[in-house]
Amino acid sequence: MSTFDSFDAFLFSASRAFCSPLGIFVQIQGYFICLALALGWACAAYVRNREIRQMRDCIRGGNSLAFLSHDINDLEHSKQAKLPRVTVVMPLKGFGEHNLHNWRTQITSLYGGPLEFIFVVDSTEDPAYHAVTRLLSDFKDDVDAKVIVAGSSTTCSQKIHNQLVGVERMHKDSKYVLFLDDDVRLHPGSIGALTVEMEKNPEIFIQTGYPLDLPSGSLGSYCIYEYHMPCSMGFATGGRTFFLWGGCMMMHADDFRNDRHGVVSELRDGGYSDDMTLAAIAGAHKRLITSPPVAVFPHPLASDLTFPRYWNYLRKQTFVLESYATNVNWIMNRALFSTHCYLSWGFVLPYIMAAIHVAAALRFHTQEYYFEETVFSSSGLILAGCLAICTVVELLSMWNLTRIEVRLCNMLSPEATPLSLSSYNWCLVFIAMLVDNFLYPISALRSHFSQSINWSGIRYHLRNGKISKIERSKGKGPKFTDLGGKHLYGRKGAQPRVSILGSLSRSLAHWRQPKKYDV
Repeated sequence: MSTFDSFDAFLFSASRAFCSPLGIFVQIQGYFICLALALGWACAAYVRNREIRQMRDCIRGGNSLAFLSHDINDLEHSKQAKLPRVTVVMPLKGFGEHNLHNWRTQITSLYGGPLEFIFVVDSTEDPAYHAVTRLLSDFKDDVDAKVIVAGSSTTCSQKIHNQLVGVERMHKDSKYVLFLDDDVRLHPGSIGALTVEMEKNPEIFIQTGYPLDLPSGSLGSYCIYEYHMPCSMGFATGGRTFFLWGGCMMMHADDFRNDRHGVVSELRDGGYSDDMTLAAIAGAHKRLITSPPVAVFPHPLASDLTFPRYWNYLRKQTFVLESYATNVNWIMNRALFSTHCYLSWGFVLPYIMAAIHVAAALRFHTQEYYFEETVFSSSGLILAGCLAICTVVELLSMWNLTRIEVRLCNMLSPEATPLSLSSYNWCLVFIAMLVDNFLYPISALRSHFSQSINWSGIRYHLRNGKISKIERSKGKGPKFTDLGGKHLYGRKGAQPRVSILGSLSRSLAHWRQPKKYDV
């Protein structure tokens, strides 16, 4: 028997095996996973689109500032003057191609109340230190902002350490504190929208949002976009949610001043993930987390985002499930770990089976000779066809949600360069779905057994869900962050090689290139 005959025999045998009751169950399960994702994205699209309709109604009613408030009377000076003071804390690490543009959208907010910005770095050697210092010098007469050097963390992650130092230095009259990642691109009315919701409902513990990834064209960037999309449906509720994204969190300042529910101590004493720790506290004390429909933020990914950097990012995301604050939190993380791994491979397996069904059918109909004992069933093609239909429905739902979120972002930032779907490569999106779901369980298992992770040149070791050891590579680790491609190291006290104005000009020029950044 030739090699091709053996391969054909394997294909026919595998195709028949996949038509067994167990094989059919696995494939039908895959259909339900696809359709469940499609349904979730459809519901999320409904919530986002409802906000778009409300804004359009306001515009037709004569409110040209609907992107700031649905009720134009709320923008009167008498009401704006009564808005509470907000402190925005931004922990920084590294400097990349999109940072200047992102920081400008943050400090040029159209919030009408008292507002201060605190940028926190761990060292003056961080390239972000000189970049943000130069930027703030251009706005020194218009913005209440300062840069703080927090030093190195010893008991928690560097990000959490920077956040807590920022909170310690916030204005004594601040009522709310807003934590933002430095890769968040705010809308002019974002801070106001979050504050108004906090004022309406004092029972809110945390308000959050979620990013809209703008893939740069590489497979790694599409994998990150695909990774975030299933999570996005949990944030598009228009209200209560159980999810929390550390890139945007507004909280009561007094919760930190008084260490309410142990928010400071839980973060400071071994905390690795700010959002997972705070979400665990909210769950343990039955506190409310909400996500307003306007809290969706453009998130441009690095133009040179490679696949290895995507893998590092995925490792950090799965490693989060290894940290926990309480036994209940540990149980929930284990349940999430197991469910996500099961569903990820439950999503991928039907595509492997479908590929074998199609390959077997092609070999059966193109071969000029057949084994007498060869039995080929068309059931495999029917199963593959059903999977193709479910996949199309899923991709259409993902496309629709992305389209609506792009439209919403354009309406919320009317002065910005409009975003577009034109550069999205949906073939790469489909490939990214398979790659990301195949790799997730592998990354999760590696995180579980390693109990350590390298995050921006710092290696954290966990014990009993808390950081037990911190190792710094002193410049020998990765030189770029995973998503933004930010430079992590610079010469002490040295200015960047390229001027800030030059970097800003290039950043704005890159932003206007639709093939790279507009989606």
